Amino acid sequence: MPELPEVETTRRGIAPHLEGRRIRRVDLRQRQLRWPVPDEVASLKNAAVSSVGRRAKFLLVDLPRGQMLMHLGMSGSLRVVPEKTPPNKHDHVDFVLDSGQMLRFTDPRRFGALLWTASPGQHPMLDHLGPEPLDDAFDDDLLFRLSRGRRQSVKTFIMDNRIVVGVGNIYAQESLFMAGIHPSRPAGRISAARYQRLSAAIREVLGRAIRAGGTTLRDFSRVDGQPGYFAQELSVYGRAGAPCLQCGTLLSQSRHGQRSTVYCRRCQT
Repeated sequence: MPELPEVETTRRGIAPHLEGRRIRRVDLRQRQLRWPVPDEVASLKNAAVSSVGRRAKFLLVDLPRGQMLMHLGMSGSLRVVPEKTPPNKHDHVDFVLDSGQMLRFTDPRRFGALLWTASPGQHPMLDHLGPEPLDDAFDDDLLFRLSRGRRQSVKTFIMDNRIVVGVGNIYAQESLFMAGIHPSRPAGRISAARYQRLSAAIREVLGRAIRAGGTTLRDFSRVDGQPGYFAQELSVYGRAGAPCLQCGTLLSQSRHGQRSTVYCRRCQT
């Protein structure tokens, strides 16, 4: 499933092709995605795109009458292709631009979504989201303050979008390894100093992943069709039973919130 770095990589890839352009028409071949594509999106015509932003894993396309929200779901992707490019089976929506190109939404599993709001930044899917981990609102004390009294594992705690957005399974494991924190440790029993290290690790891991173009494991690729290269930098994710890159101990595996977790029992305490 695309996580924050993959979505941000997609945003950076499509923004130069959309901003300042007009959507001449929408070619809708499959209306039923995770939710039905709303009429406001299906009927876009000659609408000028002013900006392309992101909130958590939603892409936000600002238009004169409102804002389109795009979510890639588990297997969705966006490509910028020439207008005459024939669609394949899972190419569900084309946004045809006045440049002679089009933005193509592809989603084999149809868990992605195209949504609409007349009030940019306001939508039920955006309510109750925590701060962005790369913004100033995610300060060094936030995780410590919100963790007090919590018994859940620190891994599930930092993956909670109400606490901080965008720390998915891959990047939670990598951040906890960088910070030297065992993923099963109760969130409420971690010191302020260790949470400061974890906050710094989250920012570092996500920043590196964005610079590498995200992580390609199976479905994700960039707007230009190229893979994301952060998979080459993974320290623990997907490496159960392999030697720890720091100490050589064979990496262990457990489960948190029904998600597999790989960690080093020596380096993470």
